[in-house]
Amino acid sequence: MTEASLLTQVLVAEKYGPRLGTDQLATVLGISRGAVLNQISDGRFGIPTYIDGGKRWADYRDVAAYIDHCRAQAMRQAA
Repeated sequence: MTEASLLTQVLVAEKYGPRLGTDQLATVLGISRGAVLNQISDGRFGIPTYIDGGKRWADYRDVAAYIDHCRAQAMRQAA
């Protein structure tokens, strides 16, 4: 995955804070929380996650990098 732009990092961090839970990941990606959990379980979720305090989290920088990666991929496909 590519490194996220600073602007995307700021936008994600400003709205969600330094780490996002599965509900927030679902909101950002426009999918259900169940879909997030299923993709994580299947090993096909595009964002690294970790468990802390019994909850699953993703770092805002990884979320921002994923968003930027998806945009870059869409731009390549549209070209």
